[in-house]
Amino acid sequence: MIETAPLPRRLMIGLKLAALAPAFLLGLPAQWLALRVAPPLARWMPVIFHRYLLFVLGVRIERHGRLDPRKPLLIAANHLSWLDIVVISAVAPVSFIAKSEVATWPLFGTLARLQRSVFVERQRRGKTGEVNREIAARLRGGDALVLFAEGTTSDGTRILPFRTALIGAAQAAIGGEGGASHVQSLNIAYPRIGGLPAGRAGQPLIAWYGDMDLVPHLKDVLTLPGIDVRVTFGAARAVGPGCDRKALAREMEQEVRQAHVRALTGRDPAQNRMAGASPLSEAGAAG
Repeated sequence: MIETAPLPRRLMIGLKLAALAPAFLLGLPAQWLALRVAPPLARWMPVIFHRYLLFVLGVRIERHGRLDPRKPLLIAANHLSWLDIVVISAVAPVSFIAKSEVATWPLFGTLARLQRSVFVERQRRGKTGEVNREIAARLRGGDALVLFAEGTTSDGTRILPFRTALIGAAQAAIGGEGGASHVQSLNIAYPRIGGLPAGRAGQPLIAWYGDMDLVPHLKDVLTLPGIDVRVTFGAARAVGPGCDRKALAREMEQEVRQAHVRALTGRDPAQNRMAGASPLSEAGAAG
């Protein structure tokens, strides 16, 4: 069983919010100014900002692999929680491709705009070309963009199918411009809480999915004794107009799934199969 922090819950929440407040009060205006007068600096300020947030939240990152330095670069990642954005932003200077509703969310929308997210109206197919052009321009300008390829958040114990339409839209944007473009997979997993295996029961304390309310979930994260997150970068793949987007999605989905199993169980997926267990069910039951 995972215990919360020894301090009273309200006191722990209050102390962490007090520690976070200066980062928001100083960091957000500073980023707004940097976007207007020093764009190169604006790419790196979110890295510092999010590293401080992780320090206050007690989140420790274990990184495997690295962000491919070649540009243009699109990153296809799995998605469990709002915490994923904080973690990925602390690892490298990136922006995100997000659903349009995020732009209207209190605080989260402001943070997304300050990090120069690209907002996608998924229900309006007529907007696809316009969004693709924006993505292409950003990638050509040297920005690394993160796409949550599942299209939603999971419960943390499994990887959902990657949506080929989302990958295809971004692929068309970068592949149709000529030259070499690359797509890189990224797995994010939370194997331990308080130094103990999170297991299937512990994942909902971190994962934010389905109809879960945000405020109670934020309170849970603020009171956890410490979170270990494992970030695994896969190999970058060259893409072009003639690439099979379905095959590309399947390939990257499998790579992310294998990395997820390794992160949660500490074993290679092949070992799980030899033992006669379902890799993802064993990953969910780890601990």
